[in-house]
Amino acid sequence: MLQTVPVRGPTVLGWLRGTPPRKEHRMAECSPGQITVLLVDDHAVVREGYRRLLERQGDIVVIGEAATAADAQASFIALDPAIVVMDITLPGPSGIEAMRQLLAHRPGARVLVFSMHEEAIFARRALQGGAFGYLTKASAPDVLVEAVRTVAQGRKYLSADVARKLALREADLAQDAADRLSMREFEVLRLLAQGRSVKQIADSLGLNMKTVANHQSSIKQKLGADTALQLLIKANQLGMDAATR
Repeated sequence: MLQTVPVRGPTVLGWLRGTPPRKEHRMAECSPGQITVLLVDDHAVVREGYRRLLERQGDIVVIGEAATAADAQASFIALDPAIVVMDITLPGPSGIEAMRQLLAHRPGARVLVFSMHEEAIFARRALQGGAFGYLTKASAPDVLVEAVRTVAQGRKYLSADVARKLALREADLAQDAADRLSMREFEVLRLLAQGRSVKQIADSLGLNMKTVANHQSSIKQKLGADTALQLLIKANQLGMDAATR
């Protein structure tokens, strides 16, 4: 299940600006049931702010910090955190590459990307790379806390601003692909979206079943759908559904 939360109120960065850094800190000890977190961001003051925000909740403890991809990998292996909160922009290899390294070491590692980048392409890359969630630093402070808890439960998480941009991007991609459909393919897709079988479509359009099946295969290829379910999802994104009967 994918959870999204609307962006509202002060942002995380705004909260951080009002948080004075401590002169020093020790790595916190964790109790049973607490969510252990590794923070990866190249700004020490930002990591300090994240730590304060998360640890004031009581059920979350930051057990390590890292400023680079190499440090992240070493800390991840040594500390085995439940969640990694990862920025994309790091010195040297990016957070996306750092995540790839973590997943190579422990497939299924739960990485929550927390970045300044609001563009859909960054979120898509992160999610395709195996991230459990993506939220922007424009999110409210409580969104980061909720995201950590959600990912700790094994559920995906997107902040509302990212989810909205991804949805618009997916719709644009689907529309671009749909523009490459022939008139006949478009009609076949419309009927498939209504739940018609290949035989019913063949009878309706006066075609043989093999021709309709060939159209269906071509439509899948053009829309990037591997299964019948994916094809129906693409059709729905284009506004085709049973309501168009």
